[in-house]
Parts: sequence; C-alpha cells; structure tokens
Amino acid sequence: MEPKVSRLISGSPCPRLRQMLAAVLALVPATNAHAHSTLPAVLLAVGPAVHPAAHVAVHLSVQPAVQTAIPRVQDQSFEVFETSISEMQAAMTDRQVTSAQLVAAYFARISAYDQDGPALNSMIRLNPNALAQAAALDQERATRGVRGPLHGIPIILKDNYDTADIPTSGGSIALAGVIPPDDAFQVAKLREAGAVILGKSNLHELALGITTISSTGGQTRNPYDPARNPGGSSGGTGAAIAASFGAIGWGSDTCGSIRIPASHHNLFGLRPTKGLSSIDGIIPLSHTQDVGGPLARTAMDLAIGLDATIGTDAADQATRILADRPLPRFVEELDAEALRGARVGALTMLFGEDSEDQEHARLVRAALQQMTDAGAEVIDVEVPGLDSILAGSSLIGHEFKWDLIDYLAATPAAGVRSLQDILDGGLFHVRLEGAFRRRAQTEERDTAAISRAMAKRVEARAAVIAIMDELSLDALAYPTIRRRAARIGDPQGGSNCQLSATTGLPALSVPAGFSGLGMPAGLELLGRPLEDARLLSLGFSFEQSVQPRRAPARTPPLQDGRAPEPVVFVVAVEGGQATAHVLFEWDVTRSTLSYEVTVSGIPADEVLAVGVHRADGGREGGVVYRISGPGSQVSSGEISMSSSERDALMEGDLYLRLYTTGIPSGGPAAALQVP
Repeated sequence: MEPKVSRLISGSPCPRLRQMLAAVLALVPATNAHAHSTLPAVLLAVGPAVHPAAHVAVHLSVQPAVQTAIPRVQDQSFEVFETSISEMQAAMTDRQVTSAQLVAAYFARISAYDQDGPALNSMIRLNPNALAQAAALDQERATRGVRGPLHGIPIILKDNYDTADIPTSGGSIALAGVIPPDDAFQVAKLREAGAVILGKSNLHELALGITTISSTGGQTRNPYDPARNPGGSSGGTGAAIAASFGAIGWGSDTCGSIRIPASHHNLFGLRPTKGLSSIDGIIPLSHTQDVGGPLARTAMDLAIGLDATIGTDAADQATRILADRPLPRFVEELDAEALRGARVGALTMLFGEDSEDQEHARLVRAALQQMTDAGAEVIDVEVPGLDSILAGSSLIGHEFKWDLIDYLAATPAAGVRSLQDILDGGLFHVRLEGAFRRRAQTEERDTAAISRAMAKRVEARAAVIAIMDELSLDALAYPTIRRRAARIGDPQGGSNCQLSATTGLPALSVPAGFSGLGMPAGLELLGRPLEDARLLSLGFSFEQSVQPRRAPARTPPLQDGRAPEPVVFVVAVEGGQATAHVLFEWDVTRSTLSYEVTVSGIPADEVLAVGVHRADGGREGGVVYRISGPGSQVSSGEISMSSSERDALMEGDLYLRLYTTGIPSGGPAAALQVP
C-alpha cells in the first residue's frame, strides 16, 4: 500500500490538514530532533487566509496528488502501548528511550489508528512543535535534571483548554483557527511540570453533549466498538487514552464529561471537588459546574496528573476553598489497602429500574462485591427526596450563553462574539442546532430560576453529606452511566452525572467490567468535599485487587512502526465427495474477517451451505455466520465481528462446516485457526 500523502494548505484554517502535516513531521526519526527541516513540504496556495468565523462558501477543485515517502520511526524498541507514566520515566532515566522517541511513537500510533484502521477520529489537531519541545526537555534532563514525574511525558488536551501556541476550537468551526492570548491555568502548570502536549482531542461541540460530535472534529468513535460513541463531552480524550495515543489526557466535566468517557473506555476519571483546580482558560459551559482534570489508564497515572494541576488561582474564585490549607497529595496518599475497613454506600436510586439499566447494575454490583472481598463494608443507601432536590438544579441552561460571551470577549482573535453569532453564521454541527438555539434564548443572567437552582444545590449537598455522616460512609457508589455506549447516531441514555455536578462533591469513575458485547462499564464513587485523594486511594485499592484494565483489541501494539498487517490463512473442510477451501483474512484493527469460498468435487446444485459455527462450552454450537448458500460454488464477503466473536476466533472456538445434499447435517468440522 502506498504511504499516505500529507499536504499543507497555505493560509487555510483547516485543522485536519495541519494535523496531517504534523503527523508526518512527528514520524521523523527521534534521534534527530531537527530532521523535519529537511522534509519536503507541498504548498497548495489557495489565496488569502479565511477568518475562522467568516461565512464564506468555497468551491473546491481536485488537484493531482503529490506523493512523498513518510519517514518511519526508526527505534521501536520501547513500547508505549498501555505503558504507564512511571514506566516511561524509569526508561528515560535508564536511557532506554527519550522523550522525543516517545512523542514519535505516539504519533505513529495516531497515524495508524486515528484515521486508518478503526478510524477513531479522536484528535482534532497535533502539535507541530511537540518533537522539538520533547528534544529540548531531553537536553534539560541531561544537563539540569528532572523537573518531576511528568518531565518529557507526552499528554493530550481536550480542545477546550486554551493554548497560546495551538488553536483552541472547543470543537466549533467558528473557532477552528483561533489562538488564545495565553495558556489555561492547568496548561501552564503542565508545561511547568515538563509535559509535552501532543495535540488537542475532539469533544462534543462546545462541551454541550455526551456523544462527541463537532463541526471541527466530526464524530469520534469508541475503540472498543467503532460503531458506538465514546461518551462525552471529553470523548476524544477518552478514546485517545484508551487507544494509547498519549500517556494521559485532560478533559472537562460540567455534568459527566470526564466520568462518562472514563466509563465508556475502561479508564479512571475524577471530577474533582469544585475549586480544587482552576477552570481559567477552559472554554466555559457553566462556570458554577465546570471542572477540569485528567483521564488515565491507571489510578497512579491519574494521581500524577492531579498532583501537577491542582492549586489556587486568583482568576478562579472557586479555588479560594484551598486557602490556608495544605493541598492533597494524590500519589503520596495512594494505599493498596485503602478498602480494608472502608464503608461504601450503594445509592440504590441511581442503579435504575429500566431493563436497559440492569446490565450495568449487575456489573457494578459485582464490582462492589469485589470491594467487599478486598475488605470494604458495602451497604444499600437511600437519600430521602434526592430525586426532587436534583430536579432543576443544573445551571448549564442559565449560564452557557453568558459565560461564552465573556470568554469570547477575552479572546481577541475570535471572529464571533456570542452563541447567536455562531447560529447566524451556520458555524455549528447540525446535531447541536436545537440545543444551541434553546440556550441562546436565555434572556437574563440573573433570574428567579437561578436562585431556585442555587438553593437546590445547597440542599442537595447538605443532604448527601448528612447521610454520609450518619452512616459513617467513605463514599457513595452507583453506575457512572447506567447503559452501555449507544450506537453512533442514537441518543445516549442512562447518565448519573448530576449528583456530583450539583453538590460540587468529588466523583471518581472506576473501571467496573465489561458487558456481554465487550463494552466497558464504570462504577462511580462520590466522596466528601476535598477528600479527593481518599477517594482515589479507594479506586487504587480496587485496581490493585482486581486489575480491571483491558485494552481495546482494535488498537494493538505497532509492528515496525505500523499497524499489524491483516493475517491470511486457509481452512479446508470436507463433506462426502466435496471440499470447501476458504481463504480468510483477519484484520484485527477493523475486527473484520474477509473470506473467499471455493467448493469443489460436486455439482453446484448439490451445495447447500458453508457455515461458521461457534463452540458452546466444549460442545458443538449453532451457525453464527452463513458464508455460502445453496448452489454457490464460489462466494466472498466480509464479517464485522463483535468482541465476543473476536474472542471466540482468537481462542479457537469457531469452526467451519460444509453442507451438501449428500450430507445435509454437515461433515467433519474444521477449526478456524489464526496463525
């Protein structure tokens, strides 16, 4: 297959084209941080730059493609797939790998899987300076030492975090080329810690939704099943970290936007106590409810990310709660025995009653039993009247319009000044139009409805803390989201996001297991104010006991810097005088099994079928796929396999039978064996 072509459109605000060029630059061998200066660039001038908010229609003409070989990563000896921050630091200390090589390795994975293979579409743009920044941090490591655990670690930011050197779009085409005046508070902290920003991940446009679709980034897909959504609004970060596109990633949470993607991707994600970390420089949805923080594959990685980004900020009044008190120390407080003697209340009202809720309810109950086995005491809990208290407590509808106006006023490069400007210019994804128009109708900043919502928030917080005090609980527990990730295009139901968003209390999503279809589920733990570190320690203890992390099969380790090539194998099966030869091609990145069937030895009218069966507990099972029918001596097709079918294939539980008029019940079986 010919290498992908990367091009730069001179003067264009299009982030995808810039991303493609950045991916090419990043794949230059990491041993020469300046090698990209010799890479030929193809410039296709299209006239003056178009302002990102300009309402201009452009007719495109197809130009001949100019191809150039993409430099390949030379050193693949260090594997970044599922690798922890601590493992990377140890490898850099031992000189097994450099930060620049880590950046190149992650960009190779993004190149292999974000637009190709499962085509996750998790990244809006990559950082063209990432390789050079990593090389500078490598030099600093050699001459001045290490700043801390994030020194040289490649990370991903949700594209609503302001970065002074990379555009910040919030997923909106209206802001696609806008570079903010400065870094967000947490971004500045990450740079100080020595982190390398790989790029910006997709989100549900302006963070207003939980399926991650936007006019700048398109639809992100879930690596566990690309036909399903990744949650949201931080779904791009969730998909990217699950697929090992970065060591750790940052999201924001107004009502579930960190926790739902964590649940959908078998990750750890904390919505911190409101005020534990600053939201300054995060495009706002509701300043009262907004928080920002990391998603990670392990509790330790999450702790490292949190330690680096919490703290007071004069630009965020909510952080005043930290004044005159020591900051939590997340890494220091991790304790593998934290569950021993802990008391956890299963909040029954959030387990759901609909039939669609029961699958996740069972998985969470099983996880709670595992906590019990690890030494915790789990009891069922009710908070009287909580349903009615939570109803009407959200402030998103009241604050979004006005908060966005304030953000845009402080962003001189933005060509729009309000949500109404975005609507008037058609600068949005059509899936967001209804929600945007409803929010734009808000007429006043301060209303009686806001006062009522604020009162409910105080009442809900008091009620939850009171029940935790009364029962001496360390945490409340319930499903992060009651239903598996919906198919793309379908609505996503089952969110339990509001309790933490209303009370301002910390909530941690912990991997709780997998559904029958192989989709992850999450258990949410809600804790006391500013006891975030204790909450994460409980999650860490569960992780150490259960080891719940399972990587998505569609994004495996690269082979020589590329996605694994499809595996071709042949299976032959006989039935009487007939023989069926089936040429299979297994593509793990797409989870597809292509086939070509040839039946010989008998006339076509004696052929009944060739079927793929699945063994059932060591016994013969039924047909799962009919790959050739009556009268067919030659046939071909492609099977898109579910996770359970994929597991059966890899475990040798699928087999082939040929059915003919002479032996209608099928002859000897032949196992499908992937080499």
